[in-house]
Amino acid sequence: IASALGVSRTVVYRLVVTLEQHALVRRSSDGRCRLGMAVLSLARQVQPLLREAAVPALRRLAEATSSTAYLAVADGADLLIVAVAEPPRSDVHVAYRLGSRMPLERGVAGRAILATRTAGGRVLDPPWVVASDQPPGSAGIAAPVTGIPGIEAAVGVASLDAADSLGPKVARAASDIGRALA
Repeated sequence: IASALGVSRTVVYRLVVTLEQHALVRRSSDGRCRLGMAVLSLARQVQPLLREAAVPALRRLAEATSSTAYLAVADGADLLIVAVAEPPRSDVHVAYRLGSRMPLERGVAGRAILATRTAGGRVLDPPWVVASDQPPGSAGIAAPVTGIPGIEAAVGVASLDAADSLGPKVARAASDIGRALA
Protein backbone atom coordinates (compact mmCIF):
# COMPACT_ATOMS: atom_id res chain seq x y z
CA ILE A 1 0.00 0.00 0.00
CA ALA A 2 2.81 2.39 0.91
CA SER A 3 4.55 2.01 -2.44
CA ALA A 4 1.28 2.25 -4.39
CA LEU A 5 0.41 5.50 -2.60
CA GLY A 6 3.95 6.83 -2.52
CA VAL A 7 3.94 7.42 1.24
CA SER A 8 5.89 5.93 4.12
CA ARG A 9 4.94 2.63 5.76
CA THR A 10 4.46 4.44 9.07
CA VAL A 11 1.79 6.71 7.56
CA VAL A 12 0.01 3.74 6.00
CA TYR A 13 0.11 1.80 9.28
CA ARG A 14 -1.48 4.69 11.16
CA LEU A 15 -4.16 5.12 8.52
CA VAL A 16 -4.96 1.41 8.45
CA VAL A 17 -5.21 1.25 12.26
CA THR A 18 -7.57 4.24 12.27
CA LEU A 19 -9.72 2.74 9.48
CA GLU A 20 -9.78 -0.59 11.36
CA GLN A 21 -11.04 1.13 14.50
CA HIS A 22 -14.00 2.41 12.50
CA ALA A 23 -14.57 -0.98 10.78
CA LEU A 24 -13.88 0.54 7.37
CA VAL A 25 -10.91 -1.79 6.85
CA ARG A 26 -10.13 -5.23 8.20
CA ARG A 27 -6.90 -7.15 8.00
CA SER A 28 -7.02 -10.82 7.10
CA SER A 29 -4.77 -13.44 8.66
CA ASP A 30 -2.22 -12.99 5.85
CA GLY A 31 -1.97 -9.25 6.64
CA ARG A 32 -3.86 -8.04 3.55
CA CYS A 33 -6.29 -5.15 3.96
CA ARG A 34 -9.88 -5.61 2.89
CA LEU A 35 -12.95 -3.41 3.07
CA GLY A 36 -14.71 -3.59 6.42
CA MET A 37 -18.40 -4.00 7.14
CA ALA A 38 -18.90 -0.31 7.99
CA VAL A 39 -18.53 0.42 4.28
CA LEU A 40 -21.98 -1.14 3.81
CA SER A 41 -23.63 1.41 6.09
CA LEU A 42 -21.87 4.21 4.21
CA ALA A 43 -23.13 2.80 0.91
CA ARG A 44 -26.72 2.65 2.20
CA GLN A 45 -26.54 6.37 2.94
CA VAL A 46 -25.69 7.22 -0.68
CA GLN A 47 -29.07 6.26 -2.19
CA PRO A 48 -31.14 8.73 -0.13
CA LEU A 49 -28.69 11.51 -1.04
CA LEU A 50 -28.95 10.64 -4.72
CA ARG A 51 -32.72 10.48 -4.51
CA GLU A 52 -32.98 13.82 -2.72
CA ALA A 53 -30.80 15.56 -5.30
CA ALA A 54 -32.53 13.91 -8.28
CA VAL A 55 -36.23 14.17 -7.46
CA PRO A 56 -36.79 17.85 -8.41
CA ALA A 57 -35.21 17.38 -11.86
CA LEU A 58 -37.02 14.06 -12.36
CA ARG A 59 -40.38 15.64 -11.49
CA ARG A 60 -39.78 18.46 -14.00
CA LEU A 61 -38.77 15.90 -16.63
CA ALA A 62 -41.82 13.67 -15.97
CA GLU A 63 -44.12 16.68 -16.26
CA ALA A 64 -42.42 18.02 -19.42
CA THR A 65 -42.49 14.65 -21.19
CA SER A 66 -45.69 13.10 -19.73
CA SER A 67 -43.49 10.05 -19.13
CA THR A 68 -42.03 8.22 -16.18
CA ALA A 69 -38.58 9.66 -15.37
CA TYR A 70 -36.00 7.76 -13.34
CA LEU A 71 -32.44 7.83 -12.07
CA ALA A 72 -30.45 4.62 -12.30
CA VAL A 73 -26.95 3.78 -11.09
CA ALA A 74 -24.50 1.08 -12.10
CA ASP A 75 -24.13 -1.50 -9.34
CA GLY A 76 -21.57 -4.01 -10.57
CA ALA A 77 -22.99 -5.55 -13.75
CA ASP A 78 -26.51 -4.38 -12.87
CA LEU A 79 -28.54 -1.24 -13.27
CA LEU A 80 -30.35 -0.18 -10.08
CA ILE A 81 -33.30 2.25 -10.16
CA VAL A 82 -32.79 4.65 -7.22
CA ALA A 83 -35.38 7.40 -7.92
CA VAL A 84 -38.60 7.56 -9.92
CA ALA A 85 -41.05 10.35 -10.83
CA GLU A 86 -44.38 9.54 -12.45
CA PRO A 87 -46.04 12.03 -14.82
CA PRO A 88 -48.64 14.07 -12.92
CA ARG A 89 -51.17 14.21 -15.77
CA SER A 90 -51.19 11.04 -17.79
CA ASP A 91 -53.89 8.52 -18.49
CA VAL A 92 -51.40 5.81 -19.44
CA HIS A 93 -47.67 5.58 -18.78
CA VAL A 94 -44.92 3.03 -18.24
CA ALA A 95 -44.03 2.60 -14.56
CA TYR A 96 -40.69 1.73 -12.95
CA ARG A 97 -40.38 0.27 -9.47
CA LEU A 98 -37.87 1.82 -7.09
CA GLY A 99 -35.12 -0.73 -6.41
CA SER A 100 -35.62 -2.58 -9.71
CA ARG A 101 -32.53 -4.29 -11.11
CA MET A 102 -31.59 -5.43 -14.58
CA PRO A 103 -28.38 -6.16 -16.45
CA LEU A 104 -26.65 -2.96 -17.62
CA GLU A 105 -26.88 -3.93 -21.28
CA ARG A 106 -30.63 -4.54 -21.11
CA GLY A 107 -31.92 -1.12 -20.07
CA VAL A 108 -31.46 2.11 -22.00
CA ALA A 109 -29.99 3.82 -18.92
CA GLY A 110 -27.45 1.01 -18.64
CA ARG A 111 -26.62 1.45 -22.30
CA ALA A 112 -26.02 5.17 -21.69
CA ILE A 113 -23.62 4.28 -18.87
CA LEU A 114 -21.84 1.72 -21.08
CA ALA A 115 -21.61 4.26 -23.93
CA THR A 116 -19.99 6.72 -21.52
CA ARG A 117 -17.43 4.09 -20.51
CA THR A 118 -16.67 3.41 -24.16
CA ALA A 119 -16.35 7.13 -24.95
CA GLY A 120 -13.39 7.35 -22.57
CA GLY A 121 -14.18 10.77 -21.12
CA ARG A 122 -15.50 12.32 -24.32
CA VAL A 123 -19.06 13.69 -24.33
CA LEU A 124 -21.56 11.53 -26.21
CA ASP A 125 -22.84 13.08 -29.45
CA PRO A 126 -25.79 13.32 -29.11
CA PRO A 127 -25.59 13.18 -25.31
CA TRP A 128 -28.39 10.61 -25.00
CA VAL A 129 -29.18 7.05 -26.05
CA VAL A 130 -32.49 5.88 -27.56
CA ALA A 131 -33.88 2.34 -27.49
CA SER A 132 -37.21 1.29 -28.91
CA ASP A 133 -39.35 -1.42 -27.35
CA GLN A 134 -37.90 -0.81 -23.86
CA PRO A 135 -40.41 -2.12 -22.56
CA PRO A 136 -42.44 -3.38 -25.57
CA GLY A 137 -44.56 -0.68 -27.18
CA SER A 138 -42.53 2.17 -25.74
CA ALA A 139 -39.29 4.04 -26.34
CA GLY A 140 -36.56 4.58 -23.79
CA ILE A 141 -34.31 7.63 -23.78
CA ALA A 142 -31.44 8.03 -21.32
CA ALA A 143 -28.54 10.40 -20.74
CA PRO A 144 -25.57 9.80 -18.47
CA VAL A 145 -25.11 11.89 -15.35
CA THR A 146 -21.49 13.02 -15.44
CA GLY A 147 -19.14 14.83 -13.10
CA ILE A 148 -19.80 12.71 -10.01
CA PRO A 149 -16.60 10.87 -9.05
CA GLY A 150 -17.16 7.21 -8.23
CA ILE A 151 -20.80 7.04 -9.37
CA GLU A 152 -21.99 5.95 -12.78
CA ALA A 153 -25.58 7.08 -13.25
CA ALA A 154 -28.09 7.91 -15.97
CA VAL A 155 -31.44 9.64 -16.20
CA GLY A 156 -34.05 7.99 -18.35
CA VAL A 157 -37.65 8.23 -19.48
CA ALA A 158 -39.96 5.51 -20.70
CA SER A 159 -42.25 7.08 -23.27
CA LEU A 160 -45.21 5.82 -25.23
CA ASP A 161 -44.68 8.69 -27.71
CA ALA A 162 -42.04 9.21 -30.36
CA ALA A 163 -38.67 9.72 -28.71
CA ASP A 164 -37.13 12.23 -31.15
CA SER A 165 -37.88 15.41 -29.19
CA LEU A 166 -37.22 13.97 -25.71
CA GLY A 167 -33.42 13.58 -25.91
CA PRO A 168 -32.55 17.24 -25.14
CA LYS A 169 -34.97 17.27 -22.18
CA VAL A 170 -33.46 14.08 -20.74
CA ALA A 171 -29.92 15.41 -21.25
CA ARG A 172 -30.87 18.67 -19.48
CA ALA A 173 -32.26 16.73 -16.49
CA ALA A 174 -29.07 14.64 -16.33
CA SER A 175 -27.01 17.81 -16.35
CA ASP A 176 -29.19 19.37 -13.61
CA ILE A 177 -28.75 16.29 -11.41
CA GLY A 178 -25.01 16.25 -12.03
CA ARG A 179 -24.78 19.88 -10.87
CA ALA A 180 -26.95 19.16 -7.81
CA LEU A 181 -24.65 16.31 -6.80
CA ALA A 182 -21.37 18.08 -7.54
